[in-house]
Amino acid sequence: MGQDDVESIRRMAGLATPIALRVAVTLALPDRLVGQGVRVDELADELGVAPVALDLLLAHLATLGIVEPIGSGYRTTEYGANLRADAGNGLVDLLHLDAAGGRSELAFVELAHTVTTGRAGYPRRYGQDFWADVAEHPRLRESFDRQMNHRLREEIPKLVAGVDWSRFGSVVDVGGGRGALLAAILAAHPRLHGHLLDLAPTATHARRAFEAQGLADRAQVTEGSFFDPLPPGADAYLLVDILHDWDDAHAHRILDRCLEAMRPTSRLLIIEPIGDFRATPEFNLAMLVMYGGRERRLEEFRTLTAPHRLTLDTVVDLTDQRCLLEFRPTDDR
Repeated sequence: MGQDDVESIRRMAGLATPIALRVAVTLALPDRLVGQGVRVDELADELGVAPVALDLLLAHLATLGIVEPIGSGYRTTEYGANLRADAGNGLVDLLHLDAAGGRSELAFVELAHTVTTGRAGYPRRYGQDFWADVAEHPRLRESFDRQMNHRLREEIPKLVAGVDWSRFGSVVDVGGGRGALLAAILAAHPRLHGHLLDLAPTATHARRAFEAQGLADRAQVTEGSFFDPLPPGADAYLLVDILHDWDDAHAHRILDRCLEAMRPTSRLLIIEPIGDFRATPEFNLAMLVMYGGRERRLEEFRTLTAPHRLTLDTVVDLTDQRCLLEFRPTDDR
C-alpha cells in the first residue's frame, strides 16, 4: 500500500470535517457571517462559546471553502451559503444536531453494535427508538416532516405521472406526511378521492394544506398510526417510504393493517427505493443504523408479502431514487 492510499483512507476516515459542518450549521455560522463578516471575538461573545475553539473551527471551515478570512474575522462564501437556513435545499434539517436528521446520523457511532446485533444504533445512543424520540419532541417531528417534504418535493411530478391513478376512485395514503404527494395526485385527477392517515401533528399540517389548495372536499384526513386499523374499502392503499423504515416484524404489522382494510379488488402500492437497484449501500446502512430498517430487494419484498397472500403484479421504475411495486390480494386470502 502506497502513501497515497494511506492518505486517501485517512481522509475518508476523518471525523473532523463532517462534525465541523454539523456544528457550523447548529451554530448558524453561515447565517451569522454574511455580508462583511464578523470578528471572531465578537461572534464568540454573541454565541457564548470559547473564542479560541471557535477560531479553530472557522479556520477548518475556511479550508473547506465554507467561510473565508477577512480582517480579524470570517465571512460566508458563496459556496458556504448553501448551508444557510434560507437556502431551501434541505441541508440544515439534515445536518443540524438538534434536528431529526442531524441527531439521527450521530447513531452511526453505534455502528459496531448494529453490525453485531442487526438492530438499530439509535436506541443504544438515545435510550429509545427514533419514532419514540420524534413523538416526544415536537421540534424533531417538525424538522423530520420538513426533511421528508424536501426529499419528495422534486420527485412528486414523476410520481404523479408515472402511475395510472385514474384507475382508482379512492386512495388511502398511509403515513402520507403533510400531504404534498396526495394533493398533487388529486389535483391531476379531479374525480379521485383521497384519504391521508398520519400522526396528529403531521395530519394537522396535511389538513391545512388540502384546505389551502381547495381539495378539502376530496381529501379526508385521519389522525392515527399505521399500526392501528386503517380506513377501509379504498381502491388503493399507498405506502411511500414507509416499509424501509422498519424491520420485518413491524413491516408485517403494517401489511396486516393494509390487508384488513383492502377489498379483494384493492391494490397495494409501495413506492420506495429497491435494494441493489435504486438504493446505495451507504443509504441502506443509514436506514439500518437509524431505524432498524433497510432497502429490501425484490425477492425480499416477495418473501415479506407472501404470508399476507399478496401477489406482485407490477414493478415500475418511477425516478432515479424510487420504484413502484403494485400488489394485489390473491383470490384465496
